[in-house]
Amino acid sequence: MLGWFGEQVTPQTHLKPNPMAMQRRPLGNTGLTLPVLGFGASSIGAEFRQVDVGEALKAVHVALDRGMNYIDTAAYYGRGMSEIMLGRMLPDVPRDSYLLSTKLGRFAPKHFDFSAKRVAESIDISLERMRIDHIDMVFCHDIEFVDLDQIVNETIPALKKEVEKGKVRFIGVSGYPMKIFLEMLKRSDLDVVLTYNHYTLQNDMALALIEPCKEQGVGLINAAPFSARLLTNSPLPDWHKATPEVREVAAKAAAHCADRGTDIAKLALQYSVANEEFASCVTGSANPDRVAQWCDWLDEPMDETLVAEVIEILKPIHNWVYVEGRPENNDGPAA
Repeated sequence: MLGWFGEQVTPQTHLKPNPMAMQRRPLGNTGLTLPVLGFGASSIGAEFRQVDVGEALKAVHVALDRGMNYIDTAAYYGRGMSEIMLGRMLPDVPRDSYLLSTKLGRFAPKHFDFSAKRVAESIDISLERMRIDHIDMVFCHDIEFVDLDQIVNETIPALKKEVEKGKVRFIGVSGYPMKIFLEMLKRSDLDVVLTYNHYTLQNDMALALIEPCKEQGVGLINAAPFSARLLTNSPLPDWHKATPEVREVAAKAAAHCADRGTDIAKLALQYSVANEEFASCVTGSANPDRVAQWCDWLDEPMDETLVAEVIEILKPIHNWVYVEGRPENNDGPAA
C-alpha cells in the first residue's frame, strides 16, 4: 500500500516488541518502567537532515524490536513531522507494548505558546497525528524560553485537566538549564523531568537533580548522551554552540578513543546509560543500522579505564554550558 508520503509501505501488524530484550528501570512514583535506552524521534521528523521515509520508519521498528520501547517525540520536531511519521506505524503496534512521550509549548524556533487553550489543542493534535488514544507522558518543552510563572500557574494546571480526561497519564517539564528543573520541582507537582546534554562524559550537572527528584518521587530521564555529536566522530552541526576550545578538547578525546581501538560515541553511550539513577537515556536516529549498533554496544562491557582517561582529557571543558532561553532561567554564561 502507499503511505502518506507516497512511499510503498508494508503493514507491520506482526510486530510485537519484546520489552524484556533490554534492562528496565522504574520511573519515579509513576509505576512505569522504562528501557535503559529510549528512542528519540526528533531525527525521523527530519529535524536535523533530510531523511528517507522508509529507512526512518524502519529505525523505529528496529528500536522496538530491540527493546527500546520508550519513544520520545514533540510537536516541535519537524514542526509536526515526527508525530506524523509515528502515526504511520504506531497503529500497527499493540498500544500496551510501548510507552510514548511528546512535548508541547514550543512549536517553532521562536514560537512558544503555553496557554491553557493551546495545551488542550496541542494534546488533541498530537493524538490525531500519531493515531493513538492516549499519551503516557507530556512535557512542557524548553521552558527556559518563557516566564516560569505561566508554566506553574497555567500550563501545569491545564495539563492536569488532560490527565483527568484520560488523554494523558503523566506530566513533566523538559529543557536545558538545571535552574529551571530545580525551580519547577519546588513550585509545581510533577511526575517526571527530562534533561538533555547534562549527563555525559563532558557534563554531569544533572547529578544535582537526583536527590530532589527522589525526595518527591519524580522520575528522571536523561537525553542526548552524545551532546549533539560533540562526543562522536561526526562533524558538528552548524547550530552547535561549542566554542573553539570545546571542539578542540572533544576532538582530542575522540582521537584518544580511536588510538585505543574504539569509538568515543560507544563510550559516551555506555557511560550515560550506566547510571542507574536515570530511568532511561534517550537518543535517536533515522538510520536503522545506527540504532541496532547502539543496542549492540550496550551488550558489551564498558572500559572503565578508558572512561577515566577520557574524563581526564575533557577536564578543561568539564560542565561547560551555554545560554539557552532567558538569561534569568540559566545556570550561567557560556565558559
